[in-house]
Amino acid sequence: MTVIPLTRCQFLMPFAEIHSEIGGPTSALLAKFQLPTCLEEKADHYVPLMPAVRFATAAQGKQGISEIAFRASQRLSFDHLSDGLRARIRHSPTLLVALQQACKWAPIEDTNLHLWLEPCGESLKICSKLLGTEGISHLEMSQWLQNIFVIHIVRQFAGANWTPAVIAFEAIYIPSIEVQSYWPNTRFLSGQTASWIEVPMQLLSFPNLADATPSNAPESEPQPFGKDVVSVLKLSLPSYLDEGGPAIAQAAEMIGLSVRSLQRKLSLAGLTYSGLLEQVRFNNAIKLLSDAENKIIDVAFSSGYADPAHFTRAFRRIAGCSPREFRDRWRHADVSAPSG
Repeated sequence: MTVIPLTRCQFLMPFAEIHSEIGGPTSALLAKFQLPTCLEEKADHYVPLMPAVRFATAAQGKQGISEIAFRASQRLSFDHLSDGLRARIRHSPTLLVALQQACKWAPIEDTNLHLWLEPCGESLKICSKLLGTEGISHLEMSQWLQNIFVIHIVRQFAGANWTPAVIAFEAIYIPSIEVQSYWPNTRFLSGQTASWIEVPMQLLSFPNLADATPSNAPESEPQPFGKDVVSVLKLSLPSYLDEGGPAIAQAAEMIGLSVRSLQRKLSLAGLTYSGLLEQVRFNNAIKLLSDAENKIIDVAFSSGYADPAHFTRAFRRIAGCSPREFRDRWRHADVSAPSG
């Protein structure tokens, strides 16, 4: 089975912002790599990881930006993690529990991210690896972000100024003098079997600096692993809906398949591409309609319909009611539901 890693748009955004700030043609470059040309309000949507890495690499090279991955990592904070993982960290009583939660739920951030803990003398290595990407160049673009978010998790317990003694990269990557001066007390390692940071064992019992209370997040909450073509498309297509949704040729190119191979895999799942795209549009519309602040015309455009009337007809065909009627029923059900 082909592994197609996806990453949240949140992690692509700082690279695009840096490229735009120096006058780079960001939309054109995103389009070149089959990525959404507009990333606004898509932080929790997914895009294929490898085109995102290629975009970051091209942005760095074409615009002469040094250390773009390091610069992007400096724009991100603990609050840029997904809501689900952030809540679990905030409700963990100790750093060790938080790290165990991070290991379990890491695929929410990157669908093929494997995070694990390795004791090493008086320290603990927090290791990460993107499965299925071995040998691919310029993965420091992603590994900087993998390491920086683990650092932000540790800082929730050890304080905002904590820095690791070691930051290691799986990629063959030597940080510049600028980067090393930013982390003067940190040793950098390159070409490791995994990316990792080192944390003293004594920190593992540190209590949460936040007021930790029990989490209501269900332990059985599904994770977006995205390891088959249907799952990958269901996760990644919403990022492209406001541009009308990709044609099948673009969708196939996004996930590294020929059109015929994509059609065959969908057929084995009892689907057509147009039928799958319609499902994704409908699910996106349902999600947006549940927020009363979203106007129905905006829901139509965000779900890939240029004509609101077409959206209403398509929605009625699937749901048996209009978008407005659905919203009214949802509001009534929400108000009538018992509290607590």
